[in-house]
Amino acid sequence: MGRHRSDPVGVARVLLIGLAILGFLALLVIGGLALFASLDGGSPPAPSATPTPEGAPRTSPAAPPTILIECRQTRCGRVFVRIPGGDVLLDRELARGERAAFDEERLDVVLDDAATVRVEVNGRLRRPEAGREAFTVTREEPTG
Repeated sequence: MGRHRSDPVGVARVLLIGLAILGFLALLVIGGLALFASLDGGSPPAPSATPTPEGAPRTSPAAPPTILIECRQTRCGRVFVRIPGGDVLLDRELARGERAAFDEERLDVVLDDAATVRVEVNGRLRRPEAGREAFTVTREEPTG
């Protein structure tokens, strides 16, 4: 009797099926881990309803934040705050009463509807404008 030859097409088919099963199992594990992380609070918390210092520490305990933004309407539109040429610190809508405070030296700010938010720059109230507004703020050190 002769030697038994294995069919190369059959072996390739079994290998492809095995790889497909392994890929499917890997996707299940990754999906399960992502679901568990989202249920476990794996995402960073949104700014709270009270001012929270972000970034660099204040130079003086009495120093106001560089900017404080507070939502005064049910929805305040998108608020965008970033360090010029750097990290985005906030890019989302705020809800009524929600506040976000930042202490960085210099910040770029874009408000989709500036009339819906109360803005303090270095502790001084900024006059609201209607509509979209973009501006840059710089931290001032308190005097005296």
